Amino acid sequence: MDNKKDNGYYVKKIVNDLNFIIKHTNNLTISDLVENEVLVDSVMFRLIQVSENSDKLTDDFKIRHNTIPWRAVKGMRNRIVHEYGNVDMSVVYDTVKNDIPNLLLELKEIADKNIGS
Repeated sequence: MDNKKDNGYYVKKIVNDLNFIIKHTNNLTISDLVENEVLVDSVMFRLIQVSENSDKLTDDFKIRHNTIPWRAVKGMRNRIVHEYGNVDMSVVYDTVKNDIPNLLLELKEIADKNIGS
């Protein structure tokens, strides 16, 4: 069983979470999202997971892929975790619609190159 937890492993986990977010929010308005409590919780959880897995990437990896806004990824997680009951859903929605697709494209390119470290 090959469960080597290297940068490639964590990038794949992040890509999986981003794909989930896009799949389940595609064509939704902010009202559609906000009205679906289960989906809001799922999206928030996935955003937290993206950050948690990005924290496990090596510093060298993050430096080599410095076009990815690693601090913003962590910042979104902190907003969700520390202000869960008061998260501005317009910020989450904007992130989901405008930032996540670009982040996914960049990380898919990295994953396709099969970068392990």
